[in-house]
Amino acid sequence: MLVRFVYLAVAQAFAALRLLPMTDRERDVEILALRHQIAVLQRQLGDQRPRLRSEDRAFFAALLVPLSRVTLRRLRLLVSPDTVLRWHRDLITRRHARASRHGRTGRPRTVASIRRLVLRLAAENPTWGYRRIHGELALLGIKIASSTVWEILKTAGVEPSPQRTTVTWAAFLRSQAEALLAMDFIETVTLTGQRQYILAAIHHAGIRIRVLGVTAHPTHVWVTQAVRNLLMDLEDTGSLTRVKFLIRDRDGKYPALIDEILADAGITTVLTGVRTPRMNSIMERWVKTLRVELLDRMLIWNQTHLRHALREYQRHYNLHRTHRSLAAAAPLRARPEALDAERIGRLTVRRQDRLGGVLHEYRPAA
Repeated sequence: MLVRFVYLAVAQAFAALRLLPMTDRERDVEILALRHQIAVLQRQLGDQRPRLRSEDRAFFAALLVPLSRVTLRRLRLLVSPDTVLRWHRDLITRRHARASRHGRTGRPRTVASIRRLVLRLAAENPTWGYRRIHGELALLGIKIASSTVWEILKTAGVEPSPQRTTVTWAAFLRSQAEALLAMDFIETVTLTGQRQYILAAIHHAGIRIRVLGVTAHPTHVWVTQAVRNLLMDLEDTGSLTRVKFLIRDRDGKYPALIDEILADAGITTVLTGVRTPRMNSIMERWVKTLRVELLDRMLIWNQTHLRHALREYQRHYNLHRTHRSLAAAAPLRARPEALDAERIGRLTVRRQDRLGGVLHEYRPAA
């Protein structure tokens, strides 16, 4: 609009220069002729209003505003004098709005990165209120009002007061991963129709899985011996001293004796709630992975075949399968260094099949 207005003003300025060599009689004749043309156009339009563009309104407002209201009524314009004055007020308002945008005053808007940092501090520290977060920002050299921190939290739906002290079960599991061990039974059926029970345990810190045994009859004696074997394995790997809790459900296949055995080793048994598998979420997630990647993809002939398949899958899971929680590493294998462009260009990848092609592992060819 501004460009069109400037063009219109310049064009009319050159038109005014054309009037300079004209005599008063010639100008009066032209004015009378133009007035008659306007009368003819108004007669043809009737009740229809003329269509004026924004630059036309701005030009009329700037040109006619110095004239009095009486003079404006005498000029027989296409619009009323009040309309011309309103156009002028709108023109002044837009000019002030542009000036205020360039020289904005008042309270500045909070930087988006500060907002993200406030929400991050609130999420990572549930016991911190908005004043505690404000103090932490001050230590980082960020100058911001405590009321602004309160507003950011409230807008994001986060309670600004320090009443956010409830720690979720998932957050507790993550914070205590090094000291947590989980255990569960998995059921499957062989082609002969015999039901088999798999007992497995997983360490939350490294996501390492241990298949403790397979049996068709999980007696208390069998379960007790499996737990003793687990403790010996933890001691051999140096993990026994770090484990403080074992999470399991209330299945009747667990004898009370195993709690005493675990207590002697310094491990406290934590029972999940009734029908609350989420309290043992890490183990439940592995059970689903086992079914999707192994048990649902192959036919299990008998117990011997099941033991063999579980040994192969345990090796694959601990030594090759990547995990997001470990930054694409495996529980017992560190993430390899990234290859440079030259090595990627001549890279040859070899596939190794396990369990008849149910599991695939890829490695660079020697």
